[in-house]
Amino acid sequence: MNQPDETTHFGFRDVPLGDKQTLVNDVFHSVARRYDLMNDLMSAGLHRVWKDLMINALNPPRSDIPFALLDVAGGTGDIAFRAAEAGGSGFKATVCDINSDMLGVGRERAAARHLDDRVSFVEGNAEELAFANSSFDAYTIAFGIRNVPRIDHALREAYRVLRPGSRFLCLEFSSVDVPGLDRIYDLFSFKVIPQLGRAVTGDAESYQYLVESIRKFPKPGAFAEMIGHAGFSRVSWQSFSGGIVALHSGWRL
Repeated sequence: MNQPDETTHFGFRDVPLGDKQTLVNDVFHSVARRYDLMNDLMSAGLHRVWKDLMINALNPPRSDIPFALLDVAGGTGDIAFRAAEAGGSGFKATVCDINSDMLGVGRERAAARHLDDRVSFVEGNAEELAFANSSFDAYTIAFGIRNVPRIDHALREAYRVLRPGSRFLCLEFSSVDVPGLDRIYDLFSFKVIPQLGRAVTGDAESYQYLVESIRKFPKPGAFAEMIGHAGFSRVSWQSFSGGIVALHSGWRL
């Protein structure tokens, strides 16, 4: 049970812990239809490269060997589709997202790509997954874990639903570590991205939250410690694009 006085951050605001999920849901209800277009505009297309690097690390079997992926907070299906196209006939993905609008976009895209027999969509909460212990061969989450109110709960759930020998992969925005680039990145984030959001989706406030949430996310070393505390072994991370994003990895051994 949450205590009445527990708080967390929603961007730069402190809010009651119990309110954050509703606030995050409102953000993604607002931006769902233009979410992937905004990703292209905000990253100049680099998000596609970062996601491909995640799929390379995942390396799903290119055979008929059964392989079950759980992709969390991936409602539009971007990671699951990439993984399905990289894997063989034994590959299946379950996309779990708490936001029904994002899932609706994903289901439409799966049908259009003729991947609806290999990628399924389930509404659910990363903190309380409705899957049995040791159900999946891999768990991915891309640009979603910073929106989870209780990240430690989500990490423990990831560990629970993975089979021994399986891998956890998390792609998330990180801390720019190149002098000069950090100032340019901050200027673009706070001055340009909300205005892009206003122009493309009619919603600047949601994108203001998204850029603020990046700054509140733990540094890579601190997040790696959280992954280890959840039970994962051989925890590591790799930074890309001057530290704009990091790919975190842990093994369920």
